[in-house]
Amino acid sequence: MTESELIDRTKRFALRVMNVVRALPKNVEGRVIADQLMRSGTSLRANYRAACKARSHAEFISKLGTVEEEAGEAASWLELLIDGGVVSQKRLQPLLLEARELVAIFAASRKTAGRNARSQIANIRFR
Repeated sequence: MTESELIDRTKRFALRVMNVVRALPKNVEGRVIADQLMRSGTSLRANYRAACKARSHAEFISKLGTVEEEAGEAASWLELLIDGGVVSQKRLQPLLLEARELVAIFAASRKTAGRNARSQIANIRFR
């Protein structure tokens, strides 16, 4: 998946999160989870864009870690909405699956970037 495809995918995810948040009940649990879900679901997009503009490989890896964490947090809030009976599983399952896929994508990307950085360092040492 290319950088631009991931930027678009994280944007679509953030927009879907916004739609869910808009539809949450206006009670205490709805407002608290809405705030947390909105922050994590939109933050992962902003942090991925920041990773794409990283000034160093180390900064890129660090930002990918943040993106992975935010996607995981968004998945956690979605799970709570389902398990707490606030929103039906049928309604949230596709978004929850997308959040989990994004976690997997960014975890794999971060690990690959880390391995690449280590091998570059090893190549420099043995020249």
